[in-house]
Amino acid sequence: MGPPRSHLTLAHDAERPGPMTSTMTAPVAIIDIGSNSVRLVAYDGLQRAPTPLYNEKVLCGLGRAVFSTGRLNDESVQRALTALRRFRVLCDTMRITRIFVLATAAARDAANGPAFLDAARAALGQEIQLLSGRREAELSALGVVSGFYAPDGVVGDLGGGSLELVDVHGVTVGLGVTMPLGGLALQDLSENSPKKARKIARDHLRKAEPQLETLRGRTFYAVGGTWRALARLHQAARGYPLHVMHGYTVEPSDELSFLEMVETTDTATLQEVETISEARRPLLAYGAVVLEEIIRLGRPREIAISAGGVREGLLFEQLDREARALDPLIVSAQELNDQRARSPGHGEELRAWTDRFVETLDGPETAGERRLRHAACLLSDIGWRAHPDYRGEQSLNVIANAAFTGIDHPGRAYLALSGYFRHEGVAPEKASPMLRGLAGPRLFDRARLIGALLRVAFPVSAGMAGPLARMPVAVEDGKVVLRLPREWEALNGERLLNRVRGLGRVIGLDGRIDVA
Repeated sequence: MGPPRSHLTLAHDAERPGPMTSTMTAPVAIIDIGSNSVRLVAYDGLQRAPTPLYNEKVLCGLGRAVFSTGRLNDESVQRALTALRRFRVLCDTMRITRIFVLATAAARDAANGPAFLDAARAALGQEIQLLSGRREAELSALGVVSGFYAPDGVVGDLGGGSLELVDVHGVTVGLGVTMPLGGLALQDLSENSPKKARKIARDHLRKAEPQLETLRGRTFYAVGGTWRALARLHQAARGYPLHVMHGYTVEPSDELSFLEMVETTDTATLQEVETISEARRPLLAYGAVVLEEIIRLGRPREIAISAGGVREGLLFEQLDREARALDPLIVSAQELNDQRARSPGHGEELRAWTDRFVETLDGPETAGERRLRHAACLLSDIGWRAHPDYRGEQSLNVIANAAFTGIDHPGRAYLALSGYFRHEGVAPEKASPMLRGLAGPRLFDRARLIGALLRVAFPVSAGMAGPLARMPVAVEDGKVVLRLPREWEALNGERLLNRVRGLGRVIGLDGRIDVA
């Protein structure tokens, strides 16, 4: 039995095309007063896949020494208030009137926390929500629900002052627990000793058995800046082909050896450590200690890095039921299609056109593969403004590094390769070996298939909405057949026939064109 469930169970539809029902399109901002950092993030609106307009953080260290002194450090308080006054001006400059302000562990644990919050309200001219540990865990879990496709596991949000753990399954969020295991808190409690920190972390985590017992064989979703910094260093050590943090996954055995190395090595010698702020580097060892103990006690199947947490969870919570049920990957792909394609309706038509073809194939297509294929259709024409020699490369780079949520890294590799193959041809040797390895054999083959389909679609439609519905392509009698209406017979020719035969070769069949 898992931990008790809260009321946050939502109707879920993995893919719901069309506009969101939420009418909140004005920009919105969240100011997060954390134990280590104070951050402003402005978004383009309350929507299923919001895009950050502006993101700034100041590492104030409010939670430093709170457990040993019981108070927020005066210098840290002044740094935070200075940052908040700046954020107020920035919000005015961006004409943002809807602002959420959150405060977490340091402000709720310190004796002078109430006085600081009064000063912070005056600096911002805004009310501040002081989150309880349970509320913080709930919002972190909703951030993972918002950012992952059908999540299943335990969310761990490591801040400067606390660690929150909460079970999540699909759109159902359990009741969370909080522990004083944030980087600054653990550094303080252990008297700057990672060795002592390990025992403290283990003792607290053993009290969280209801959450950790449910983690075995499932995913641990790691939320928080320190764990994202560790993931960045892990990517550098592996020579990983993508630099996107969200959805980056690691096997526990690989992660344990890396964490042990971080705990015992001078951080200054770590590859890419210069990309980590100097104020955060001393906390890396403490974040590594906590994650190592979670892996040893919980035995997860994998560790997945989440870029979403409390802020994204709060935005998700503001949406209506129908908007929450939208697929964030499809929403983001639709937005790029609307902004960059020659004829956005063509991308939508490609989804139905490829649906009909896939239905004639032998072998099933999973629901996950279908949503990836639909996203690939929507993204198929975003590179058309580039020089023809670079359209494939540009499409690959934009898609591989886009701020998508609801997708893992193999899915990113599939989408990027699909866009590349659409422009450059589907010969396997054309693909980046690293992206091919990241996609895996099954998704690599599917990327070649959708690339070959797109290479047939564009020469008969010129990328315009309308024609595809009258030009079906299907597997018939052991061949790939494209049917053209009689009035468009002039489209038939050697170039198009080669594209149809190329599609057939991807699945081991011959191809032909029939004129009705």
